[in-house]
Amino acid sequence: MSQNYQILSAAPLQKGASFMTPRQRMADAVVLSDRAEMVMTDFSIVAVYTISALETIEAARARMIHHAVRLLLVVDDMNAVLGLVTATDLTSEKPMQIIQSQGIRHNDVLVKDIMTPREKLQVLCVDDVLKASVGDIVATMQAHGRQHALVADRQVDRSQVLRGMFSATQISRQLGMSVSTIAPLNTFAELGAHLKD
Repeated sequence: MSQNYQILSAAPLQKGASFMTPRQRMADAVVLSDRAEMVMTDFSIVAVYTISALETIEAARARMIHHAVRLLLVVDDMNAVLGLVTATDLTSEKPMQIIQSQGIRHNDVLVKDIMTPREKLQVLCVDDVLKASVGDIVATMQAHGRQHALVADRQVDRSQVLRGMFSATQISRQLGMSVSTIAPLNTFAELGAHLKD
């Protein structure tokens, strides 16, 4: 080497040292007319948390608490998305129904028993999201009665890949007001159907 380069000093790695993980910097405050991407958790920047379908719901609860999230993607050994599980799923009637129908203990209920399977998931197209406003996303989530909205992109081979997610909790935080995503019931028939579920 023809130039003089400085040798940096090195030190031992301390016991208990951790590591940095990617963090997306979200805008502190937004208004409904702002770009939707300002409230989207972008999986190309922030790691998404996952769980196996064969883990217990207690493991799912612990992972959500540890990572301060309310949704986990359920994946197989190849990281293909099998579904998702939310904090609402964990506290809903689903676990009790499984316990009663299968005669098992609460600690034996698996994520696969209560998750929303991939076949029932709907996704927003990232191209539409990039043209949308925060208000558009709120209206979409309200129309579908969803706390979360997944966003999909296409890879070079045209296969689908999850690109991000919207969370009503995150949007509420950034808007500085509560965003109710409970779908309005427009008729008595809808109300009756809702009460039977």
